[in-house]
Amino acid sequence: MKQLLSKADPYRPFKIEILERRQEVKDTFTLKLDVPLKHDPGQFVQLSIPGIGECPISISSYSSSFLELTIHEIGMVTNTLSKLKKGDTIFVRGPYGKGYPMKETKGKNLVLIGGGCGVAPLKGVVSYLDKHRHDYGTIDLFFGYRSPEHILFKDEMPTWKELYKLNVSVDKAPTGGCYTGNVGFITQLLEKSQLSPQRNAAMLCGPPVMMKFCIDILQKKGFHEDQIYISAERLMYCAFGECCHCMIKGKFTCLDGPVFRYDQIKEDLNEEH
Repeated sequence: MKQLLSKADPYRPFKIEILERRQEVKDTFTLKLDVPLKHDPGQFVQLSIPGIGECPISISSYSSSFLELTIHEIGMVTNTLSKLKKGDTIFVRGPYGKGYPMKETKGKNLVLIGGGCGVAPLKGVVSYLDKHRHDYGTIDLFFGYRSPEHILFKDEMPTWKELYKLNVSVDKAPTGGCYTGNVGFITQLLEKSQLSPQRNAAMLCGPPVMMKFCIDILQKKGFHEDQIYISAERLMYCAFGECCHCMIKGKFTCLDGPVFRYDQIKEDLNEEH
Protein backbone atom coordinates (compact mmCIF):
# COMPACT_ATOMS: atom_id res chain seq x y z
CA MET A 1 0.00 0.00 0.00
CA LYS A 2 1.39 3.36 -0.99
CA GLN A 3 2.08 5.84 1.76
CA LEU A 4 2.34 9.59 1.37
CA LEU A 5 5.35 11.02 3.14
CA SER A 6 4.18 13.24 5.97
CA LYS A 7 5.08 16.90 6.22
CA ALA A 8 3.42 16.90 9.66
CA ASP A 9 6.26 14.71 10.92
CA PRO A 10 9.22 15.73 8.74
CA TYR A 11 11.77 14.02 11.02
CA ARG A 12 10.26 10.60 10.42
CA PRO A 13 11.70 8.39 7.66
CA PHE A 14 9.31 5.98 5.95
CA LYS A 15 10.17 2.49 4.77
CA ILE A 16 9.59 2.42 1.02
CA GLU A 17 9.77 -0.40 -1.53
CA ILE A 18 11.85 -0.13 -4.69
CA LEU A 19 9.68 -0.69 -7.76
CA GLU A 20 12.48 -0.57 -10.32
CA ARG A 21 16.21 -0.03 -10.62
CA ARG A 22 17.72 1.29 -13.86
CA GLN A 23 21.38 1.67 -14.62
CA GLU A 24 21.69 4.99 -16.48
CA VAL A 25 25.45 4.97 -17.06
CA LYS A 26 28.38 3.14 -15.45
CA ASP A 27 28.35 5.05 -12.15
CA THR A 28 24.81 6.46 -12.08
CA PHE A 29 21.49 4.68 -11.54
CA THR A 30 17.82 5.51 -10.97
CA LEU A 31 15.59 4.08 -8.25
CA LYS A 32 11.83 4.16 -8.78
CA LEU A 33 10.06 4.10 -5.42
CA ASP A 34 6.52 3.08 -4.51
CA VAL A 35 5.50 6.36 -2.92
CA PRO A 36 3.36 9.31 -4.03
CA LEU A 37 4.98 12.59 -3.08
CA LYS A 38 3.73 16.14 -3.38
CA HIS A 39 6.75 18.25 -4.23
CA ASP A 40 8.16 20.96 -6.46
CA PRO A 41 10.76 20.13 -9.13
CA GLY A 42 14.19 20.78 -7.65
CA GLN A 43 13.38 19.68 -4.10
CA PHE A 44 15.22 16.78 -2.46
CA VAL A 45 14.64 13.91 -0.06
CA GLN A 46 16.89 12.20 2.47
CA LEU A 47 17.59 8.51 1.77
CA SER A 48 18.86 6.27 4.55
CA ILE A 49 20.02 2.70 5.09
CA PRO A 50 20.13 1.60 8.73
CA GLY A 51 23.68 0.95 9.86
CA ILE A 52 25.17 2.68 6.82
CA GLY A 53 24.02 6.31 6.77
CA GLU A 54 21.87 8.93 5.10
CA CYS A 55 22.30 11.26 2.14
CA PRO A 56 20.31 13.94 0.26
CA ILE A 57 19.15 13.09 -3.26
CA SER A 58 17.38 15.41 -5.70
CA ILE A 59 14.09 14.21 -7.15
CA SER A 60 14.31 13.40 -10.87
CA SER A 61 10.61 12.82 -11.55
CA TYR A 62 7.24 14.51 -11.18
CA SER A 63 4.40 12.09 -10.55
CA SER A 64 1.51 11.54 -8.18
CA SER A 65 2.05 7.77 -8.13
CA PHE A 66 5.81 7.19 -7.78
CA LEU A 67 9.13 8.83 -6.97
CA GLU A 68 12.33 8.59 -9.01
CA LEU A 69 15.79 9.39 -7.69
CA THR A 70 18.84 9.41 -9.94
CA ILE A 71 21.94 8.66 -7.88
CA HIS A 72 25.64 9.06 -8.63
CA GLU A 73 27.89 6.57 -6.87
CA ILE A 74 30.28 8.75 -4.91
CA GLY A 75 30.46 7.48 -1.31
CA MET A 76 29.59 4.70 1.10
CA VAL A 77 25.84 5.40 1.20
CA THR A 78 25.38 5.77 -2.55
CA ASN A 79 27.60 2.76 -3.24
CA THR A 80 25.40 0.70 -0.91
CA LEU A 81 22.26 2.07 -2.58
CA SER A 82 23.65 0.96 -5.95
CA LYS A 83 23.51 -2.67 -4.80
CA LEU A 84 19.78 -2.57 -4.03
CA LYS A 85 17.30 -4.14 -6.42
CA LYS A 86 13.58 -4.31 -7.15
CA GLY A 87 11.65 -5.38 -4.06
CA ASP A 88 14.24 -4.12 -1.58
CA THR A 89 13.33 -1.32 0.84
CA ILE A 90 14.96 1.92 1.90
CA PHE A 91 14.01 4.73 4.24
CA VAL A 92 12.90 8.10 2.87
CA ARG A 93 12.03 11.40 4.52
CA GLY A 94 11.08 14.68 2.90
CA PRO A 95 10.61 16.51 0.63
CA TYR A 96 12.80 19.41 1.70
CA GLY A 97 13.97 22.78 0.45
CA LYS A 98 12.72 25.11 -2.25
CA GLY A 99 12.48 23.96 -5.84
CA TYR A 100 12.32 25.73 -9.18
CA PRO A 101 9.60 28.42 -9.40
CA MET A 102 7.23 26.70 -11.81
CA LYS A 103 4.16 28.69 -10.76
CA GLU A 104 5.99 32.02 -10.85
CA THR A 105 7.33 31.34 -14.36
CA LYS A 106 3.99 30.22 -15.78
CA GLY A 107 3.41 31.79 -19.20
CA LYS A 108 7.12 32.33 -19.86
CA ASN A 109 9.67 30.72 -22.15
CA LEU A 110 12.08 28.51 -20.22
CA VAL A 111 15.75 27.68 -20.68
CA LEU A 112 17.02 24.60 -18.82
CA ILE A 113 20.79 24.19 -18.57
CA GLY A 114 22.31 21.14 -16.93
CA GLY A 115 25.69 19.49 -16.68
CA GLY A 116 26.38 15.86 -15.79
CA CYS A 117 24.39 14.69 -12.76
CA GLY A 118 22.91 18.19 -12.61
CA VAL A 119 20.56 17.11 -15.39
CA ALA A 120 18.74 14.84 -12.92
CA PRO A 121 16.75 17.52 -11.01
CA LEU A 122 16.09 19.27 -14.33
CA LYS A 123 14.54 16.03 -15.56
CA GLY A 124 12.01 16.60 -12.77
CA VAL A 125 11.31 20.03 -14.30
CA VAL A 126 10.84 18.42 -17.74
CA SER A 127 8.44 15.87 -16.22
CA TYR A 128 6.47 18.76 -14.75
CA LEU A 129 6.41 20.49 -18.14
CA ASP A 130 5.14 17.30 -19.78
CA LYS A 131 2.04 17.60 -17.61
CA HIS A 132 1.66 21.40 -17.94
CA ARG A 133 2.99 22.02 -21.45
CA HIS A 134 0.29 24.53 -22.42
CA ASP A 135 1.19 26.76 -19.48
CA TYR A 136 4.56 27.72 -20.96
CA GLY A 137 6.07 29.06 -24.16
CA THR A 138 9.12 27.67 -25.90
CA ILE A 139 11.34 25.31 -23.94
CA ASP A 140 15.08 25.15 -24.69
CA LEU A 141 17.10 22.33 -23.14
CA PHE A 142 20.91 22.50 -22.95
CA PHE A 143 22.43 19.35 -21.43
CA GLY A 144 26.17 18.74 -21.34
CA TYR A 145 28.12 15.60 -20.42
CA ARG A 146 31.77 14.56 -20.18
CA SER A 147 31.55 11.90 -22.92
CA PRO A 148 28.98 9.79 -24.82
CA GLU A 149 29.31 7.14 -22.11
CA HIS A 150 28.14 9.67 -19.49
CA ILE A 151 24.92 10.79 -21.23
CA LEU A 152 21.97 10.35 -18.87
CA PHE A 153 18.34 9.63 -19.83
CA LYS A 154 19.01 8.50 -23.40
CA ASP A 155 15.62 6.73 -23.54
CA GLU A 156 13.79 10.00 -22.85
CA MET A 157 15.68 12.07 -25.40
CA PRO A 158 13.68 11.12 -28.54
CA THR A 159 10.52 12.39 -26.80
CA TRP A 160 12.30 15.51 -25.53
CA LYS A 161 13.52 16.20 -29.06
CA GLU A 162 9.93 16.09 -30.35
CA LEU A 163 8.42 18.29 -27.64
CA TYR A 164 11.23 20.74 -26.88
CA LYS A 165 14.34 22.33 -28.39
CA LEU A 166 16.91 19.81 -27.20
CA ASN A 167 20.63 20.62 -27.32
CA VAL A 168 23.06 17.94 -26.11
CA SER A 169 26.83 18.09 -26.16
CA VAL A 170 29.78 16.09 -24.79
CA ASP A 171 33.11 17.57 -23.76
CA LYS A 172 34.98 14.98 -25.79
CA ALA A 173 34.26 11.87 -27.85
CA PRO A 174 36.58 9.07 -28.94
CA THR A 175 37.60 9.11 -32.59
CA GLY A 176 36.15 6.32 -34.64
CA GLY A 177 33.18 5.83 -32.31
CA CYS A 178 29.50 5.78 -33.20
CA TYR A 179 28.67 9.07 -31.49
CA THR A 180 27.50 11.65 -34.06
CA GLY A 181 26.27 14.45 -31.81
CA ASN A 182 27.80 17.74 -30.71
CA VAL A 183 31.30 17.73 -29.26
CA GLY A 184 32.41 20.63 -27.08
CA PHE A 185 31.36 22.32 -23.88
CA ILE A 186 27.65 23.04 -23.47
CA THR A 187 28.62 26.70 -23.05
CA GLN A 188 29.56 26.74 -26.73
CA LEU A 189 26.07 25.67 -27.78
CA LEU A 190 24.55 28.18 -25.40
CA GLU A 191 26.73 30.96 -26.79
CA LYS A 192 25.73 30.14 -30.39
CA SER A 193 22.03 30.04 -29.56
CA GLN A 194 19.60 32.79 -30.50
CA LEU A 195 18.02 32.99 -27.05
CA SER A 196 16.18 36.16 -26.19
CA PRO A 197 15.68 37.33 -22.60
CA GLN A 198 12.16 38.50 -23.40
CA ARG A 199 9.61 36.53 -21.34
CA ASN A 200 12.34 34.07 -20.43
CA ALA A 201 13.53 32.35 -17.27
CA ALA A 202 16.63 30.19 -17.03
CA MET A 203 16.99 27.22 -14.67
CA LEU A 204 20.48 25.80 -14.08
CA CYS A 205 21.98 22.83 -12.29
CA GLY A 206 25.45 21.39 -12.54
CA PRO A 207 29.08 21.99 -11.59
CA PRO A 208 29.61 25.50 -10.16
CA VAL A 209 32.16 26.42 -12.84
CA MET A 210 29.77 25.42 -15.61
CA MET A 211 26.95 27.43 -14.08
CA LYS A 212 29.21 30.47 -13.67
CA PHE A 213 30.15 30.50 -17.37
CA CYS A 214 26.55 29.86 -18.42
CA ILE A 215 25.33 32.75 -16.27
CA ASP A 216 27.93 35.03 -17.89
CA ILE A 217 26.69 34.01 -21.33
CA LEU A 218 23.04 34.53 -20.39
CA GLN A 219 23.81 37.99 -19.04
CA LYS A 220 25.61 38.90 -22.26
CA LYS A 221 22.44 37.89 -24.09
CA GLY A 222 20.46 40.33 -21.94
CA PHE A 223 19.15 38.10 -19.15
CA HIS A 224 18.72 39.88 -15.83
CA GLU A 225 19.89 38.32 -12.58
CA ASP A 226 16.31 37.85 -11.39
CA GLN A 227 15.56 35.73 -14.48
CA ILE A 228 18.13 33.11 -13.54
CA TYR A 229 17.63 30.29 -11.00
CA ILE A 230 20.39 27.96 -9.87
CA SER A 231 20.53 24.83 -7.73
CA ALA A 232 23.38 25.09 -5.24
CA GLU A 233 25.57 22.10 -4.39
CA ARG A 234 25.85 21.39 -0.67
CA LEU A 235 25.79 18.22 1.43
CA MET A 236 22.70 18.58 3.58
CA TYR A 237 22.85 16.43 6.71
CA CYS A 238 19.78 17.35 8.75
CA ALA A 239 17.58 19.16 6.16
CA PHE A 240 16.20 21.43 8.93
CA GLY A 241 18.86 24.13 9.22
CA GLU A 242 20.08 22.73 12.55
CA CYS A 243 23.51 21.35 11.70
CA CYS A 244 24.58 24.47 9.72
CA HIS A 245 26.65 22.27 7.41
CA CYS A 246 24.99 23.57 4.24
CA MET A 247 25.24 27.28 5.02
CA ILE A 248 26.12 29.71 2.24
CA LYS A 249 26.97 32.74 4.34
CA GLY A 250 23.67 33.49 6.11
CA LYS A 251 21.52 31.16 4.02
CA PHE A 252 20.71 27.50 4.55
CA THR A 253 20.73 25.47 1.36
CA CYS A 254 18.31 22.95 2.86
CA LEU A 255 15.76 25.63 3.80
CA ASP A 256 16.34 28.67 1.56
CA GLY A 257 17.44 26.50 -1.38
CA PRO A 258 18.69 24.36 -2.94
CA VAL A 259 17.20 26.48 -5.72
CA PHE A 260 18.01 30.18 -5.42
CA ARG A 261 17.30 33.14 -7.64
CA TYR A 262 20.72 34.28 -8.77
CA ASP A 263 20.44 37.90 -7.60
CA GLN A 264 19.68 36.66 -4.07
CA ILE A 265 22.86 34.63 -3.74
CA LYS A 266 25.36 35.86 -6.33
CA GLU A 267 27.58 37.78 -3.91
CA ASP A 268 27.95 34.80 -1.61
CA LEU A 269 28.74 32.45 -4.48
CA ASN A 270 31.23 34.85 -6.05
CA GLU A 271 33.05 35.21 -2.72
CA GLU A 272 33.45 31.43 -2.54
CA HIS A 273 35.12 31.33 -5.93
